[in-house]
Amino acid sequence: MSKLYAGLAAAVVVGMVGGLFAYGQLGKSDDRFAECRAGAVGGDIGGPFTLVNGDGATVTEKDVLAKPSLVYFGYTFCPDVCPLDNARNVEAVDILEERGFDVTPVFISIDPARDTPEVVRDFAANLHPRMIGLTGSEEQVKAASQAYKTYFRKQDSDDPDYYLVDHSTFTYLVLPETGFVDFFKRDETAEQMAERTACFLTH
Repeated sequence: MSKLYAGLAAAVVVGMVGGLFAYGQLGKSDDRFAECRAGAVGGDIGGPFTLVNGDGATVTEKDVLAKPSLVYFGYTFCPDVCPLDNARNVEAVDILEERGFDVTPVFISIDPARDTPEVVRDFAANLHPRMIGLTGSEEQVKAASQAYKTYFRKQDSDDPDYYLVDHSTFTYLVLPETGFVDFFKRDETAEQMAERTACFLTH
């Protein structure tokens, strides 16, 4: 199942972001983060969003992304991919904390029908004390997903309460003053994420 998700994510995101892996070499000389990137990054990724946090309060990206953040789009009923990805993300956050960096793990649900504020709050709290869980209306979630060029699609099911959701699996590094700066794939380890994130935070 995880290979299916990863394959769908890669195919769809590459298509949607058209230049994600092919940013012009000319711009690299003006990119202060060039040496931190694993590959070239381009495209208009990230931006404003309005969602609902675990307390049921409406929040914006300014409230949530006030510190360097690792942002992941998934859903709490995900059988394998999301728990593993988010466990890795919080491990990276802990490694960074040991090295003196304060980074916030953020989980944004793409399944608002089942992921109520209480559900995302408990999901986040079970993974890390600083993780922020977010949900919202279908419109709010769709807008946030589109801002980050992510993909998700609910699979057909005869049971309205039990279904899977295909979704992209990238984790996005977002800095408060800069916005989106890079993304991490599923095959990158917590240590690799921490190393690259630390590079961005010291430039």
